[in-house]
Amino acid sequence: MKTYKKYLELNDDRFLIRLIDDDDCDSLLEVYSDNCDGDNFYYDTKEKMVEALNFWKLAYERGWFVRLSIIDKSIFKAIGTIELCLRTSDDKFNNCGILRVDVKSDYERFDMLYDIFFLIAPMAKEALGCNSIITKAPIYAVERIRALEEVGFVKSNNLMIGKNGILYYDYWVID
Repeated sequence: MKTYKKYLELNDDRFLIRLIDDDDCDSLLEVYSDNCDGDNFYYDTKEKMVEALNFWKLAYERGWFVRLSIIDKSIFKAIGTIELCLRTSDDKFNNCGILRVDVKSDYERFDMLYDIFFLIAPMAKEALGCNSIITKAPIYAVERIRALEEVGFVKSNNLMIGKNGILYYDYWVID
């Protein structure tokens, strides 16, 4: 896997994308106690958010994945995160980069998501040393799907096979 270090900061007029920081804790707590209820990424206390940040930093240090904060420049706060990792598997998504984008619910809009995906997608393949990037967008995520399509992602007909043998669907890919 290639190093992420030269890709740790991206920005445009609206957003700055950079490595997570302890100072993002309170802002990210707003994200992960708001839009991720019922998911494994639900943190409803500052202590849980601090634990998550510490784990994300450890994962980066060990090369498992990188977690970046998405900073809204107009309010100077983290409004979400991006996770990038390289997937090795026995399915059609082997050696694909996985792009996970979590944003606060009021940023789950076409214009916001388009800017975020437009910033991150072009560099993700090179950063991960892969040919394709995949991301999940369930059918009800209409604004997200529209943003993905506009950036160049297409709906994959392939299912992801988890390590536990469970099949996952709703993945979008960009080559």
